[in-house]
Amino acid sequence: MIRMMTAAALAATFPLAAAAQVAPTATVAEGTLLDVVAEGRVNRVPDIAVIRAGVVSQGATAAEALSANARQMASVLTALKGAGIADRDIQTATISLSPQYRYAENQPPVITGYQASNSVSVKFRDIARSGTILDTLVKQGANQIDGPSLTIDAVDSAMDEARVDAVKRARERAALYARALGMRVDRILMVSEGSDGGAPGPVPQMMVRAEAKDSTQIAPGEQQVSANVRVRFLLK
Repeated sequence: MIRMMTAAALAATFPLAAAAQVAPTATVAEGTLLDVVAEGRVNRVPDIAVIRAGVVSQGATAAEALSANARQMASVLTALKGAGIADRDIQTATISLSPQYRYAENQPPVITGYQASNSVSVKFRDIARSGTILDTLVKQGANQIDGPSLTIDAVDSAMDEARVDAVKRARERAALYARALGMRVDRILMVSEGSDGGAPGPVPQMMVRAEAKDSTQIAPGEQQVSANVRVRFLLK
């Protein structure tokens, strides 16, 4: 997005809520104003995987279903901690208990038993080991696994690099327009940061089988982190 106007005709303020803004400190002399919007980008390999692992159990009564579920889930939690997963990286996600019904035509539903489920959200800080740990969880009774959600741990550092790249791109674009117009970039009058964020890559799909002989693997791929800036230049 490029916008140019003469400085003498400009009276409007910059139309963006900015996280950081530098306003002009002196009266702008006659010249041409150039507004440039630029996006900076950096790529990072995700180093955090969040996966939900749980247990679904059946029982003739609600108490039996909950009891069986508790025993299986205790084994899963023990396996997680035995694999070196810290307590701060294990968080209960869902606990549920529901009756199971048998339906027959022209008859009211009949409760045939109960189903209990319990799942935890697990943060793996070593993606390379997460597949092996998941295999261990299945052996310990986990029969419900969802995910992974892959993220970047040091996202603030990546964002700062993207911001620097955005400013660099804005300056290069301004210099290009100045040359095309037979002018030069005199100075920057205003900098405004726009919306930013990471664009997540494709989420790997996992199939977990209780009798699987092959080790589960998670490919982290690459994610892009981007930042947008708007820069107002004075051309002379």
